[in-house]
Amino acid sequence: MDAHTGYAEGLLAIARAEGDVNTTKSQLADVARAVAGNEELRSTLSNNLVPAAVRGQIVDDVLEGKTTDVVRGIVGMIVAAGRGGQLNEIVQAFIGLAASSSGKAVATVRSAVALTSAQEQQLVAALKQKTGADVELQVVVDPSVVGGAVTTIGDTVIDGSLRTRLAQMREAL
Repeated sequence: MDAHTGYAEGLLAIARAEGDVNTTKSQLADVARAVAGNEELRSTLSNNLVPAAVRGQIVDDVLEGKTTDVVRGIVGMIVAAGRGGQLNEIVQAFIGLAASSSGKAVATVRSAVALTSAQEQQLVAALKQKTGADVELQVVVDPSVVGGAVTTIGDTVIDGSLRTRLAQMREAL
């Protein structure tokens, strides 16, 4: 078992004990995305030369009032343990473990804009039909996806982005 899986199992146990796996999952995903998108914050939280108490205080200051105490405590624990640079990987392992323990597959969808509820429902239905499994969506707004969406479910990547479509058209011509 790797460290990410070990942390994921611990996070799932905490979330279950607190009685709200879905909120924990959603908020941790938001925090991981925010940290990944902020170079200064990411480098500070992953820098083990910065004292753990200082990194913990930064986590408290940034997340105060924005997440539950449980999520703030989880992120603080990960950062204090010197795993701040692996926050995204740990959270992704937790999300996958939580979904698989409830019999679902996780599909990460990257698109330039947020999906509407109707689009999410259509995508879930299409992915369920394609995979034969119940699917839980994790939508990531990624401006680098010019148009369309890129969906990853397990080891399968479905690239419906405009960039890929244009490249395919270029090759065909």
